[in-house]
Amino acid sequence: MKVWNLRCAHGHGFEGWFASEEDYVRQQEQGLLSCPLCGEAQVVRSPSAPRLNLSGAREMISPTGATPPAATASTGGAASVTGETAVHPTSEQMQRIFLQAVRSVMASTEDVGERFPEEARRIHLGEAPSRGIRGQATPEEREELRDEGIEVFSLPVPEALKGPTH
Repeated sequence: MKVWNLRCAHGHGFEGWFASEEDYVRQQEQGLLSCPLCGEAQVVRSPSAPRLNLSGAREMISPTGATPPAATASTGGAASVTGETAVHPTSEQMQRIFLQAVRSVMASTEDVGERFPEEARRIHLGEAPSRGIRGQATPEEREELRDEGIEVFSLPVPEALKGPTH
């Protein structure tokens, strides 16, 4: 099994798992690869370092006998060269957080599709039960809803989350 770092034309990074390099090439040629965040079909392999299992490795000792600060392996979380915990999430971490947030919104709301503006008004006026809804509305419809005092926002849903999830 080959695990490669991939990147779309918009710079979103993600992993791809392939049976072989030929499998990757075949999928690429047939247009089967796309970014799970934005759906972009132009995907390329990114340079990556090999993954090493260091669970049995001994601690590195410097010639002076001291353990260098970056030589201690850690599990989970990110560490910098000095051993401090990373303060700012990476692009990949931000993508993961965004996808989790979108999944959460989708799981806790009802999809009313193109009826969104009408259903939002019905809820606002008390004609329908209060609940979280999602759906489609044009920019003009969203502006009209805001003018009526109905709070709405646009949430881009990645193509990968529009179909059934596994």
